[in-house]
Amino acid sequence: MLFRQFFDKKLAQYAYLVGCQKTGEALIIDPERDIDRYVEAAEAEGLRITAVAETHIHADFLSGAREFAEQFGTAIYLSDEGGEEWASDWARGGEYDAHFLKDGDSFKVGGIEVKAVHTPGHTPEHISFVLIDRGGGASTPIGVATGDFVFVGDLGRPDLLEQAAGMHGVQEPSARQLYASLPRFTELEDYVQVWPAHGAGSTCGKNLGAVPQTTVGYEKLYNASLNAADRGEDAFVDAILAGQPEPQTYFARMKRDNNKGVPLLGQLPSPRRLTVEELKRKVAEGETLVLDTRLDRSAFMARHIPGSLHAPMNRSFNTAVGSLVEDETQPILLVVEEGAVEEAVRDLIRIGYDHLVGFATPETLTRYFDREGPVARIPEVNFDALSDGKEAGKVVVDARFAAEYADGHVPGAISASYTRLPSLAPERLPKDRTLMVHCGSGARAAAAAAFLAREGYSVEYVNGSFQKYSEEGPVETGEFRPEGSEPVAVG
Repeated sequence: MLFRQFFDKKLAQYAYLVGCQKTGEALIIDPERDIDRYVEAAEAEGLRITAVAETHIHADFLSGAREFAEQFGTAIYLSDEGGEEWASDWARGGEYDAHFLKDGDSFKVGGIEVKAVHTPGHTPEHISFVLIDRGGGASTPIGVATGDFVFVGDLGRPDLLEQAAGMHGVQEPSARQLYASLPRFTELEDYVQVWPAHGAGSTCGKNLGAVPQTTVGYEKLYNASLNAADRGEDAFVDAILAGQPEPQTYFARMKRDNNKGVPLLGQLPSPRRLTVEELKRKVAEGETLVLDTRLDRSAFMARHIPGSLHAPMNRSFNTAVGSLVEDETQPILLVVEEGAVEEAVRDLIRIGYDHLVGFATPETLTRYFDREGPVARIPEVNFDALSDGKEAGKVVVDARFAAEYADGHVPGAISASYTRLPSLAPERLPKDRTLMVHCGSGARAAAAAAFLAREGYSVEYVNGSFQKYSEEGPVETGEFRPEGSEPVAVG
């Protein structure tokens, strides 16, 4: 048996290639949409991917299952649990070689037996896959692909359908489903390896470990969310629902497309490099969204193309774009280093942004400014300016997660997590006053400030450490409580 793990560090997502070297057949579990890299990895090992298995309908990336089925006729194994709302509608109807699995069903890839175990809680249809290397002479499992059920150090959050997909009143019943699923995991032998779908950095849980895999026995000892079940069902429900971070805006769209049908990709988009004059024309047309990926936040604030969003080319890139760009059909122009274009393209198509019309390098952007291309600026201040700003009637906006806000915030600040800003801004933030936007370090606030400026708000960007401010300045604790639908005034 051959085993390979693939890690997308920005989405903190794991996919798994499992191959039978005797027959040359291989299975890929939870693949992302750009499938070429899995195919190349399998071919390098003398394998052909003949099966794709999905643990659940994903919320944080577009699945590559349909792409495999369309391009190669690959057999697809999907959950048949959870009811009609979770049916993977795209695969039903006979167009593809699709197999729908109930709890206890199994299939084989060469000499490897794969058994489906229904493990609802994160989502109703969620299944885990227990693998036995029969071709290698084994009669007991080597590992379990747990998807978003069990992570290293944590469990999959049961509130995501309510928080991201707008399904009201389901998070507590889902948490109780998750509690009922736990014996399906703890009854496995301690030596069984655990292959989760996510690692540290994912918002599909709150305290995921950075170790890429684990064992059942280790998680029984040290998984805090799993151990919370020892205190009983009600205590577990309270613990698992507390302190979950706000999910990104795009999660609901991922659920929809993964259920109804991910648009076929075929090949990666290939945006063309633009000259200064072409860049000017695109900006003048006003139909293209500019994603500025420069890492230097202060340089962005000092001058950028009007209406640009700040989405630095680092681990936050997908989160910033997915949180702040609601229309996936809008044409996108990238400001990006030429050597990072393919990386940016792959990041974007994995969350459904395919309409990439061109890119300009930072050097081209500098020449654009030098040749009097339209420019915008956002004033940059530090935490020392908050006091005077509040006295002048400005509003402090905290772009951190709500749990961070509750632990300590600037007195009178409005909580507006940047991962939910498109929906929170109209509800909470006034357009007739200047907003002073901060976060923990300045990174999230930079993306939030750029978004708010694009939406027509008067904005100042607060660059600095909230931790340092909290050691010296006044801090309040407690959850944000808006007065009805009116924004909370400060000053």
